[in-house]
Amino acid sequence: MTAEVLIGNGTGKRLSAHPLRAAVLGEVHARPFTPMQAPRRVLHFAFDTAGERAQADRAAVADFCARRGLPPLKPADKQHRVALGGTVLRWEQHSEFTTYTWELPSEPDETTPPFHPPASSLAAPMAGVPQPGPLLVALDLHLLADRKGQLAPERLFDRASLAVAENSDGLALFTTDFQPDPAGFVRILVVDRGLGAERAGALVQRVVELETYRTLALLGLPEAQRLSPSITRIEKRLAEVTEEMRRTEKLTDNHRLLDELTALAAELEAGAAASLYRFGASRAYNEIVQLRLQTIGERKVGGLPTWSSFLARRMAPAMRTCITTEERQANLSRKLAGAANLLRTRVDVEMERQNRDLLKSMNERTRLQLRLQATVEGLSVAAISYYVVGLFSYLVKAAHDTGRLPFEPSYATAVFVPVAVLAIWWVVRRIRRRNISEPEPS
Repeated sequence: MTAEVLIGNGTGKRLSAHPLRAAVLGEVHARPFTPMQAPRRVLHFAFDTAGERAQADRAAVADFCARRGLPPLKPADKQHRVALGGTVLRWEQHSEFTTYTWELPSEPDETTPPFHPPASSLAAPMAGVPQPGPLLVALDLHLLADRKGQLAPERLFDRASLAVAENSDGLALFTTDFQPDPAGFVRILVVDRGLGAERAGALVQRVVELETYRTLALLGLPEAQRLSPSITRIEKRLAEVTEEMRRTEKLTDNHRLLDELTALAAELEAGAAASLYRFGASRAYNEIVQLRLQTIGERKVGGLPTWSSFLARRMAPAMRTCITTEERQANLSRKLAGAANLLRTRVDVEMERQNRDLLKSMNERTRLQLRLQATVEGLSVAAISYYVVGLFSYLVKAAHDTGRLPFEPSYATAVFVPVAVLAIWWVVRRIRRRNISEPEPS
């Protein structure tokens, strides 16, 4: 499909298109309905192909087509339809799963019972393709023309799980019990009462998609059941921790509780991150199921439950469980964050109080050290002065003995004492000021 637009009268000028225009236009026409004439048998398989399995599956389908001389699978194709004689294969790749739908001819004999021969004997073409991943859906759908009341659903399916409905104008009846047969296939009977090939093909495809997305939507339930005990335990422990917070005042206890809350929050967030995609996908698949049911437009048949009422009774609790689990995770995460912030604030206040007391004690020690330093400096001045005066006295005595000093040495020494003390005090003070004013080396 071209993405450019030609304009001008014979000029050949084209308007350049957005890189995604062709993909957007093509998506509207993806997965077209295939006309289908009753009787027809449809075997539908859906496999989990998340991650690298999708590329391996694409390569397997390309090899399958190449070996049989079928139209090749293009690299960008997400859907591919090929015919093998009277059998048609429709391959579709989705975000996390891949489907193989085999349309096979069915015996037109009205005496042949539905679902004969068994699906296991008709599924041989599927063995020609390597299994792309774990099997999610195995569906056996039989499209039959109306046999004037001979196709009684109660005789074909389990009465306890039976779901039957007509389409909006009553030209088709579709029924199933959603239970696998002995070969593992879920069976669906569609009775054509005059739909025509196009409408029959559209109805069959919607019913097949409904069963596929119903199965995928329920994948969130085991995840919710797996997480529920952990969430319950965290909720209980959070209540115990908050109650203990009311009685705790010691910093060590607050630190312990904060560490425990952090560990609980980490465990909860790990579970929430692991289930985020699964719960979101389950919601999306459930919405598709509801849209398909609305599009079909069911009408009740006798006193039997319709597909909508049956699935509402069985699927709605499962979806509610997934939604509730996700809400519990979100609410519990907020509560854990609030409790942790409260404890963190308490720890910060206690740390500030301890820091204040520590600074106060440091100031007191500094003051004592300054007083001690002043005392030591005074003693140092006295001691140095004593030695300097002693040396000076030796000098004046020697000068007196040699006759160079006309007066007594004791007078000169006495006069020198205050001079020496003042000079030494001044020198010590200069040294101390210089050491205080000089910045510390970086």
